[in-house]
Amino acid sequence: MAAADLAADARILWRLLRGQPKTGSHAERLQAFYAPQADRYDAFRARLLHGRQALIERLELQPGARVVELGCGTGSSLQRIGERAAQFASFDMVDLCPALLDVARQRAAGFERIRVIEADATTWQPDQPVDFVFMSYALTMIPDWSRVIANAEAMLAPGGRIGVVDFHLPEDGNWLGNQLWRTWFGHDGVHLSGEHLPMLKRLFAERSCTERRAPVPYLPGFRAPYYLFIGERQRKTGESGEVATSQSGELPEWLRKKVA
Repeated sequence: MAAADLAADARILWRLLRGQPKTGSHAERLQAFYAPQADRYDAFRARLLHGRQALIERLELQPGARVVELGCGTGSSLQRIGERAAQFASFDMVDLCPALLDVARQRAAGFERIRVIEADATTWQPDQPVDFVFMSYALTMIPDWSRVIANAEAMLAPGGRIGVVDFHLPEDGNWLGNQLWRTWFGHDGVHLSGEHLPMLKRLFAERSCTERRAPVPYLPGFRAPYYLFIGERQRKTGESGEVATSQSGELPEWLRKKVA
């Protein structure tokens, strides 16, 4: 690795050692933590965040689809999707961190059907139901992650697919190992949980699910646990057409307009 790259990694590692700020709103903490890393964010995390290309491939995104990414970060998913992104009917990329969204907007420039949106993934809803929702290492960064999953279910049309890849605490992991990862990631505002997969499997028909471990940069011998889940939203009893409701019973914005 070149000296310039090592120096850039050293700056990222210093930020990670300092950890995410403990005060301020969620958006303020994200901005304070990631703004100094934004220019090197993707290069460092490409060696840490595994399974993102496999997520895109297993989702089988189709031309003409309406697609949402919650927690899009720098919009690096556009590199993995490639030319197909221009064939979507719409692609909404949602995040709460302005510094990362600035990079995402640069990547999305020139795509007529892509919107980069600064919003809270627990509450933001598209104008109409969508065919695909995916999240790449976003749930662990959102304190109220269960609301994000419920919100994703609410915006999906029946038969629509959800895809999630993220770190977690596996059921077969030993207590000491899980505590190590919980503490190590938690210092930087990444909150590992063993409850993501059970909730995803309760709400969606499972198409595929993989649990793996991957190497961590500059920590030889350490392998962090992560999962990759693809599910399908099923039509609910009494549901017709595009009608969907969240687990809380709240109607999404597009449905409130429809019944008003």
